[in-house]
Amino acid sequence: MSSKPSNEPVTTEVITLIPALRAFAWSLCRETTEADDLVQETLLKALSNIEKFQPGTQLRAWLFTIMRNTFYTRIKVAAREKTGAADCVADAISVAPTQEWSLRGGELMEAVARLPAHYRETLILVVMLGESYERTAEICGCRIGTVKSRINRARSMLMAELGETVH
Repeated sequence: MSSKPSNEPVTTEVITLIPALRAFAWSLCRETTEADDLVQETLLKALSNIEKFQPGTQLRAWLFTIMRNTFYTRIKVAAREKTGAADCVADAISVAPTQEWSLRGGELMEAVARLPAHYRETLILVVMLGESYERTAEICGCRIGTVKSRINRARSMLMAELGETVH
């Protein structure tokens, strides 16, 4: 028998957070396969370092921080490994939506994808994933006031791009 505490409850909680991790990964990558790879890499890092997680702290914030750091590390590595033009990929086939709400939802997600990364990630964390300002500040490594400012600016940018007026 070992005296080391079991990590099974934490591992089970990690599994329940996978949908939130996928949503956050999509907000960073904006492509499903890349997002899935990022989630997988995040889970691999988290589970292989689960003993470093401090019980009593926020597991969700810990995982999101691992994901965010992994994503930015990937960007740095990819910038050094560029081999050709980014526009060499064939155009994707698309089908126009038949319902107004699908069209507007698509426009919104495209507008969110065009936001600068720091605005997009705070908007996704707070508005779409329901993270608190405090946890978002912790994940993004900034102050709460900065998070609030980024969300306000992101909302304003989206409203302007979508041609909506603020009442």
